[in-house]
Amino acid sequence: MTTYKNIIRWAIASLSFAIVVLILWNTYDFFQKFKNEERQKMEVLSEAYKRFSSAGLEEDITLSSRIISGNTNIPMIVTDANDSILNNQNLDSIKVKKPNYLKKQLALMKAQNKPLVVSYQKGAINVKQFVYYKDSDLLTKLKYYPLALIFILLLFGIIIYLVFKSNKSAEQNKLWAGMAKETAHQIGTPLTSLLGWIELLKQQHADKDTISEIEKDVARLTIIANRFSNIGSIPKLQKINLIQEIKTTESYFKTRIPKGISFSVNYPAKDVMYVSINTQLFSWVLENLIKNAIDALKAKGQIELTIEENQKHIYITVSDTGKGIAKKQFKSIFKPGYTTKKRGWGLGLSLAKRIVENYHDGKIYVQKSEIEKGTSIRVVLPKIH
Repeated sequence: MTTYKNIIRWAIASLSFAIVVLILWNTYDFFQKFKNEERQKMEVLSEAYKRFSSAGLEEDITLSSRIISGNTNIPMIVTDANDSILNNQNLDSIKVKKPNYLKKQLALMKAQNKPLVVSYQKGAINVKQFVYYKDSDLLTKLKYYPLALIFILLLFGIIIYLVFKSNKSAEQNKLWAGMAKETAHQIGTPLTSLLGWIELLKQQHADKDTISEIEKDVARLTIIANRFSNIGSIPKLQKINLIQEIKTTESYFKTRIPKGISFSVNYPAKDVMYVSINTQLFSWVLENLIKNAIDALKAKGQIELTIEENQKHIYITVSDTGKGIAKKQFKSIFKPGYTTKKRGWGLGLSLAKRIVENYHDGKIYVQKSEIEKGTSIRVVLPKIH
């Protein structure tokens, strides 16, 4: 199926290219024919100019005069053998009064077309003059028509590409949403069994601390299942005390972080900071940042979470003393599929960015990072009162 689609795409691309080439060739051919026609008109005009200039007093020059005056669109200049300008036609009537305008126009005409030589006998004198001309406005516009056509085709191609990309992205989003909901459904069955086993352990008077930790993990799995089931739908935001939310996350990770890693949270002096968030999704963001920091440390180092604020925003910074990130990768790490790990799909930070920026009107970015020294990733949220 994929091969068949690729063949169709290549066929459409080849056909489009062939059409563009054909249009450009026809335009070029028409341009050359039109240019030759203008040349023939100027040859007739030069002959008329010759007869007009060499005519005696009794000769009828009506036809020659009509031919010369009939040229209303091809700019021309007549010079003598010494390049002195004798006459001009169809040039800007205001600009011709400027001293250098005619000289510049003459240089342009010499560059565009070969002059037409007008030779005639005026009494005993052999007169030689030259008729220079440049392309008419219509021919000049026709010259740039292919460029305009190419620009329009490129613009059309970009629009088609963006439409296809948007459709593909929408299809991928539907696929991810479907997979997420199916994952939530699959998790639900063993979760129900685990709840039953917990009740059985309680009845058998098992160690309370062990049961408590199992209950925490089951609660976490329930939250994860709810997260997956809500993917694809617009989350509901609530006014939440961020300090309490972070304390919950800290409590969960304290007993689950490897022994060689030190995890600390720098809380502000005040105990209340209100933000508008979806707790399930935002806790997912914090977990992703902390888990990435754990992976960067390789079981040894420090992780520090800091909370700061100003009048409008609250800043949450997760710092580690791990392997660090190259500056050129600061933006790449938030793209879907980017990962430096052998396992994983590279969706964690991409989802975190989407949750923070699309759903919570915030920002997430790499605040600073140095190779083999560590990384700090900052989340910015609007503060509410």
